Amino acid sequence: MNDLDTFVGLLAPEGQALLAELRDHDPSDELAAATRLRRTHPAALVSAALGQARLRQRAVAKFGADAWRMYFTPNGVEQSTRATAAAHRAARLAALGVRTLADLCCGIGGDAIALARAGIRVLAVDRDPLACAAARANAEALGLAEWIEVRCADVTEVDTAGYDAVFVDPARRSKARGGRIFDPEAYSPPLSWAVEAARKAPVAALKIAPGVPHEALPEDAETEWISDGGDVKEAVVWFGAAGDGADRITSGGRRATLLPAGDSLLGAGLPDPEPGPVGDWLYEPDGAVIRAHLVADVAQQLDGRLIDPTIAYITADRLTATPYATAYAITDVLPFHVKKLKALLRERGVGIAVIKKRGSAVEPEELRKKLKLGGGRASCTIFLTRVAGAPTMLLGHPATDPVTPGR
Repeated sequence: MNDLDTFVGLLAPEGQALLAELRDHDPSDELAAATRLRRTHPAALVSAALGQARLRQRAVAKFGADAWRMYFTPNGVEQSTRATAAAHRAARLAALGVRTLADLCCGIGGDAIALARAGIRVLAVDRDPLACAAARANAEALGLAEWIEVRCADVTEVDTAGYDAVFVDPARRSKARGGRIFDPEAYSPPLSWAVEAARKAPVAALKIAPGVPHEALPEDAETEWISDGGDVKEAVVWFGAAGDGADRITSGGRRATLLPAGDSLLGAGLPDPEPGPVGDWLYEPDGAVIRAHLVADVAQQLDGRLIDPTIAYITADRLTATPYATAYAITDVLPFHVKKLKALLRERGVGIAVIKKRGSAVEPEELRKKLKLGGGRASCTIFLTRVAGAPTMLLGHPATDPVTPGR
């Protein structure tokens, strides 16, 4: 029995009963569970159900409670868009007037689900029969089958004329290449093909790796970097002249969007601010802001400056609220010196230290071992960085703590 036949078996009553029984399955008891279940069920079906239970547990981080009703493949869990990012993109497409969309390289249908929930009818296409079977099952399980048509085909041969928009999520992992693919032309399909397909559509969005070099980005598109909970998850290249206001696609634009709140910053093409002395406050920009090269835009909002021309830390003399950076009250600016730092922390009774680095060769965990922090109750944030080219330690506390700067 091949993988597809086994998967179809999971959709039958016997497979459904097994999945229900494994809903709260403990992976550490898998051998015992497999032995017990194989007494009354086919071995292949038991293995498939146990595998699906594992995938659902992993998928909860991306899909929340929906994961327990959904169906996954190993690649589908790894490569699918997390639900928060998919919902954000679907909402923007809906706001742009999109009502029908061709979802190319749909995988297990994570984006198609979000698009359908936003009121968009979706043609979901993938060349992997098992992924297509999972996408169909997911549409059915979530009550969206009338909104999602799944087609097993080569996306390069699909006619997308007549659709309001195209979304392409090329495969960026390869067993043959040993994992992640960093060359956009090695995506499947290549980024160049996806760009040309996008240019033929009224509106298009291409999901790519967030580490893509800016020089590889098409100049006639807007690129949006998306973080979720502070972690950069993806970049999206947008094409089209649709929309107005905040949802408008800006040709050549660079945007940073922070989930789950949804704050979105469109760059103004500002030059980097001049560096200057460390002030009372230090701001650590969100990773999406840094990847989008919008540190200058945030610095302007904060009336701030860089601490070093090559370091993405902003400093300012007063505290200004912003969703695009985390603020810290700075208490000390010191040349890097382990013994002096250790003595200072002991004197202040610091037992808890968060160590961050940017532009420093020192590894935080190695420094932590050398500091040998005691059992003090005080806490401190230590920044290992450079100020005006010199290795420097900045000590402080998050702005949310009841601490004011003072040096």
